[in-house]
Amino acid sequence: MVTRILPPAGLARSLALQSALIAVGSGTFLTGSVVFFTHVVGLSPVQIGVGFSLVGFVGLVGSLPLGHLADRLGGKRAWVIGAVAEAACFACYPLARGFWSFLAVLLAASVADLLAGAGRHVYVAAALPQESRVRSMAFMRAYLNIGFTVGAGLGAVALAFDSTAALVAMVLINAVGLLVNALVVSRMPRVTVPAATREARPFGVLTDRPYLALSTVFAVIWWHGLIFTEVLPLWAITHTDAPKPALGALFALNTVMAVLLQVPATRTADTIAGSTRLLRWAGLATAVACPVLALSGRTHGWVTVAVLALAVVLTTATELWASAAQWLFTTEIPPADQRGAYSGAARTVGSVGRMVGPAALTFLAIQTGGWGWWVIAGVFVGAAAVTGPVLGWVTRTPRNGQPVPESTFATTG
Repeated sequence: MVTRILPPAGLARSLALQSALIAVGSGTFLTGSVVFFTHVVGLSPVQIGVGFSLVGFVGLVGSLPLGHLADRLGGKRAWVIGAVAEAACFACYPLARGFWSFLAVLLAASVADLLAGAGRHVYVAAALPQESRVRSMAFMRAYLNIGFTVGAGLGAVALAFDSTAALVAMVLINAVGLLVNALVVSRMPRVTVPAATREARPFGVLTDRPYLALSTVFAVIWWHGLIFTEVLPLWAITHTDAPKPALGALFALNTVMAVLLQVPATRTADTIAGSTRLLRWAGLATAVACPVLALSGRTHGWVTVAVLALAVVLTTATELWASAAQWLFTTEIPPADQRGAYSGAARTVGSVGRMVGPAALTFLAIQTGGWGWWVIAGVFVGAAAVTGPVLGWVTRTPRNGQPVPESTFATTG
């Protein structure tokens, strides 16, 4: 039983505990961030929205160059620098007054977060043994969800005090957590940066069309998250008779599944062939969830809640399977010395999807009265259908001028 809860001793366990640590601070802040920005910084909802839209733009244009910078600096160093810089930004939030100071701190924090995230990816991919890498990353994701849950509880406690001091304390908790995180990361084993990193072309990944096509498939399949967090609640409130408190139970169901099932979901994700199947299943799961959601608009009472719960189970299955597949593809497909740049390119493509997705999905699901769910389902079926051909294209193509190691793709079938 213990082996199901705890990751293997050593670096894998340290990384999982680090994930929980950083998520506690993030969860605390995210729970009350809007209240903090309105009541302490003095912003309007429109100003907050504009700020976070610009954060999305920073992610769009900054992910690739910052990923390349992480390759140049080395994963561990980039991770520590990013975490320290982000901690400094959060420490400055209580000093911000008005839109422009808020925007300056927010954008600086987003750049720091991008650098830390790229460094984390580069370090984890290089430091963990290939045979246990995906399973270890699954433990990290599970512990991240645990940390977010704890953090959300702490954030709720801070909001319950209904005071400026509590809101400021909530922000500073995250700043301290980021500093402690940087200290923990700085004590992790050193991983040598390959010399070839210094010669890598920063934007060479943009010529790797097969990898960009794979990133596009992932961007579409990750729309399941937008469906779960944004579209499903709107649909439930406006088109079903589900009681509003049921939404909290549905979100709890997702959290429990993500914590308990993320590691088992990686069972076949240690080969390209296995991860390809998982990615295909991920697309089909949300494709099935779409007509299930449409059905919930025609049911009544406890049946509606049960139908919505089935849709949550299906979209959560997409989350589990897509995560497992993505960990293998983002660590095994890119050249070892260019993982930061490749992951940055994937995040750039994902940012485009996150810009287009909310409006398109909301219009199709909500404004059409329900028949648009079938269109969304068709999009996910299409993503599942092209997974095999796209992965075949990826495995046949050298990466950024470097030949593909035959052993990496020997299991493709």
